[in-house]
Amino acid sequence: MAFQKAVKGTALIGGGAIATVFGLSQFSQYRNKHGTFVNVQAAEAVPVPMKSHLPTREQQISALQTTSEFDVLVIGGGATGCGCALDAVTRGLKTALLERDDFSSGTSSRSTKLIHGGVRYLQKAIMKLDFEQYKMVKEALEERANLLEIAPHLSSPLPIMLPVYKWWQLPYYWFGIKLYDLVAGSQCLKSSYVLSKSRALEHFPMLRKDELVGAIVYYDGQHNDARMNLAIALTAARYGAATANYTEVLSLLKTTDPASGKERVCGVRCRDVLTGQEFDVKAKCVINATGPFTDSVRKMDDQEVPNICQPSAGVHIVMPGYYSPDHMGLLDPATSDGRVIFFLPWEKMTIAGTTDSPTDVTSHPIPTEEDINFILNEVRNYLSADVEVRRGDVLAAWSGIRPLVTDPNSKDTQSICRNHVVAISNSGLVTIAGGKWTTYRAMAKDAIDAAVEAHNLKAGSSKTLGLQLQGAEDWSPTLYIRLVQDYGLESEVAQHLASTYGDKAFEVAKIAQVTGKRWPIVGKRLVSEFPYIEAEVVYGVKEYARTAVDMISRRTRLAFLNVQAAEEALPRIVDIMGKELNWSEQKKKDELEAAKKFLYYEMGYKVKSDQLRDSSEISLAPSDIERYKKRFRMFDKDKKGFITILDVQRVLESISVQIAENTLHDILNEVDLNKNGQVELNEFLQLMSAIQKGYVSGSRLAVLMKTAEENLHRRVGIPVDRSGGGL
Repeated sequence: MAFQKAVKGTALIGGGAIATVFGLSQFSQYRNKHGTFVNVQAAEAVPVPMKSHLPTREQQISALQTTSEFDVLVIGGGATGCGCALDAVTRGLKTALLERDDFSSGTSSRSTKLIHGGVRYLQKAIMKLDFEQYKMVKEALEERANLLEIAPHLSSPLPIMLPVYKWWQLPYYWFGIKLYDLVAGSQCLKSSYVLSKSRALEHFPMLRKDELVGAIVYYDGQHNDARMNLAIALTAARYGAATANYTEVLSLLKTTDPASGKERVCGVRCRDVLTGQEFDVKAKCVINATGPFTDSVRKMDDQEVPNICQPSAGVHIVMPGYYSPDHMGLLDPATSDGRVIFFLPWEKMTIAGTTDSPTDVTSHPIPTEEDINFILNEVRNYLSADVEVRRGDVLAAWSGIRPLVTDPNSKDTQSICRNHVVAISNSGLVTIAGGKWTTYRAMAKDAIDAAVEAHNLKAGSSKTLGLQLQGAEDWSPTLYIRLVQDYGLESEVAQHLASTYGDKAFEVAKIAQVTGKRWPIVGKRLVSEFPYIEAEVVYGVKEYARTAVDMISRRTRLAFLNVQAAEEALPRIVDIMGKELNWSEQKKKDELEAAKKFLYYEMGYKVKSDQLRDSSEISLAPSDIERYKKRFRMFDKDKKGFITILDVQRVLESISVQIAENTLHDILNEVDLNKNGQVELNEFLQLMSAIQKGYVSGSRLAVLMKTAEENLHRRVGIPVDRSGGGL
């Protein structure tokens, strides 16, 4: 207690006045506003009823083709675009939304998974007396509270620890974090607090002990970003918006205004990517909400318009859950390049990121080895020396493109706007760009407000503040217990379904297959170590999933959690989707290959092969080489210089162990660099060398061969479950 009082006293001496100016002046306003949206039933204010059933994609395409004219047509199915569609349709406007890929296929599914106000922006606001940055934090904190309220099944508060290694930093950081609480006012999730060194290590035992002074813990929100994005899209669809993924905008339609003689945007020419059919969609107002692709749509309107988007790549990595506590994140406030790094528990794994580097706009961003190693090095700086941070423990990696923008309405066109920008072209195209995930609703509101005014649309004010998203209405923290009791689902699976689908989890449980076991009664898993079940694939098709990539990356999050597990689940996913969507055998093969290519390049699987190839110089001690050769020869009885599935099966049969042939094929394929169906001695030695260096971990072949060697004479069973499965 004395420790905390000393810190608080030091901070208050220098910070009281600023805290009063920036925080207390807003407190009553925040409290009143918060009370309003909590107590008012937002759904009752919406002028259109919500449909009991979600329209099919075919029905949505038909609505796009047969509606003579929409009031609002949104281009882009990310968080902001779907937010615009929901805002417009709940005002009573006839609304359409087109997305050329899948909902949340871009930046919105590749975030840090935080719902936050931006601690670093508040620091800059104070240090530089920048009121605009302060307003941005203020708005984000309002939106953070709203998002946690409207989708409690998908989001929750998360404590984040800021470790302190210098005494003078303790009051400095404490003041900044307390100010963050104060600006949030009554919407503060939970008050921040100071921890002594010993208490900090109790909460985060992996933390580096050397020179640790103490820590400060504050609260922000965390969510399942892709699922949140989809919930916004599905809610808009159920309120009547004609939303269609895999519908690409080819060009803007224009007409001449008879009154002014000016050309005005009046719709789009688009193409159903799945069928190739082209058609026109007319609208009074077209909104460009395409994130990193903002400029490409603006140039459809005017080829001469200057670019306003300055894309920045942010790479994240996923590591095993044992790298962080289950319910405590970590913030590195001062990395070697000045960027903030988060180290957070997510979906029982650990997510670390993000980097910040200029990039070209692309639909398929690829994480680089340089960025992955930068994050790993920053993580090593904060974790105990007892924890070996291995390159091979990276289970997945991805890159997202953050669409920073310059304000086209500003005289200083060189300055990057950290907030969002709404711009209206001479032909009436409304562009909403910039901002961040947390403020998607406010961005959408501003865009629709601008559209209503510029195009004289008949609509009232925004109705989305406090409007619950699909799945939230009848959700409760104990809903999963009913799933266990009513359907016989595993507790882990039930918790996953409840936290993913909310009150719609019962619809998934109803179509879950009987396992044939005593327990669980229903719910066949796609892979053993993750709670995703086969019924989710069937349900995902109802939620507009149309490719295997949709299923492994956005309807489930397998690709973002463990790419090897995602690849293992792919054949079954493709079979189920093929049955639901009437795919031909060739279509199923194409989908399987496309999904593997996605995992290989965009989710970091390529790194695995690269790590083995890059370690082609075998750096093993002579004694280790002889030991590994002996192990290899135990399988290569015929002295061929390579081992095949038959060789492995023979050894396993000798110790009474049976493994399915397709599983053995996958195990060998992991280290078969030249893909010739056999593992050569040199490949095996490269693998063992890479494991020793920490480049590769959890190789099933290495574990299998080692265990077989140890148990050959004892004739006991061999555990062959994936051990980490790292890249």
